[in-house]
Amino acid sequence: MATENNPSENTLASEDDWLDVVKQKVAKLRFGSIQITVHDGRVTQVESVEKTRFVPRAKED
Repeated sequence: MATENNPSENTLASEDDWLDVVKQKVAKLRFGSIQITVHDGRVTQVESVEKTRFVPRAKED
């Protein structure tokens, strides 16, 4: 089983697989950010952070 913390266990990806990963993460994300890490001109990592937003209730008089 591959884990994000152990790159030796991750499967090798083709050059364009990162774009599919970004598209999937963006489609699932409501609020948050996607970070793309590049080494030597190649995408090596894609991370997403999802945020939960709470809308304040209107004050009652």
